[in-house]
Amino acid sequence: MKIIHCTDADAIAWDAFLEEAPGASFYHLFGWKGINERSFGHRCFYLAAVEGERIVGVFPIVFIKSRLFGRILCSMPFVNYGGPCACDEETERALLREAEDIVRRNGADYLEIRGTKRAAVALPTSEHKVSMTIDLHPDPDVIWQAFEKKHRKEIRHAYKQDLRVERGGVEFLDMFFDILSESWKDLGTPFYDKSFFRNVFSAFPDSARIFVVYQGNVPVSAAFDGFYKRCVEGMWLGNRSRYRGLHPGYVHYWEMIKYACENGFEKFHLGRSTIESGGESFKKKWNAYPTQLYWQYILGKEKEIPRLNVENPKYRVAIGAWKSIPGSITRAVGPFLARDIP
Repeated sequence: MKIIHCTDADAIAWDAFLEEAPGASFYHLFGWKGINERSFGHRCFYLAAVEGERIVGVFPIVFIKSRLFGRILCSMPFVNYGGPCACDEETERALLREAEDIVRRNGADYLEIRGTKRAAVALPTSEHKVSMTIDLHPDPDVIWQAFEKKHRKEIRHAYKQDLRVERGGVEFLDMFFDILSESWKDLGTPFYDKSFFRNVFSAFPDSARIFVVYQGNVPVSAAFDGFYKRCVEGMWLGNRSRYRGLHPGYVHYWEMIKYACENGFEKFHLGRSTIESGGESFKKKWNAYPTQLYWQYILGKEKEIPRLNVENPKYRVAIGAWKSIPGSITRAVGPFLARDIP
């Protein structure tokens, strides 16, 4: 077995391996390499374990060099998770050894592996995140009847606010971007450049959809989902602050769940949540169950697990300041910051 650094010539073989690999996700697809390179200028290391002519394991890694946050390798940044995907533990260990060499050769502070399982070797680990998942059914009414009575009532009440949903592709991108830019500013978080999402659509034209909630003809909430191997990945969702009292999330989630059921999908990952957070509680209303995520680290120059997250008091002042800056400025400056925050 040998470990190779993949180029675009290996894209078809890479994705063919993922089609048969049980642990593969939408975020492992080769297309994310080009998305990160074109959108942010980040160097990528796409490692593949090869036996003979056959790929038996892959490990996508993105290198983020930031004056603010340091030299960070991550699998995968800007999305819910990543990590190695291999046929067996021996293959995974070989990929991890090569990743450790990449950390050393590039003088990185650390490699953050955002995994859905523990790595095949012992690594420093943080367990502060979970993935919330709904098991779907071909008949959405089965899902509906399983909700608590109070939850069904809340959904019906939201529909009575003249809310409806439309879905589509890149034609909804401008609307999605406007809503998410406002939503993330309210959270105190810099938002990406629009070209990032355009590049996602270019890479996955048949596997990405935007869902928009309207009150009458006014768009009030937007979500961006990925679709892969009978699984829906909820990636980004936000709403306009002045319409939050309408609770558009109830209509949003139910329409996305119905769409997934009616189109043959078996699971809906509602995205990751911090344990015991408001986000986790809301997702549990939809009978979503938590699956532990493992943020694991190969440490380089950094000797302790980093705390590059909103729970770190160090960033609270910056978050508060960002909320107070005019939107015209955050839109201009935000993408230059967001590209460096994995």
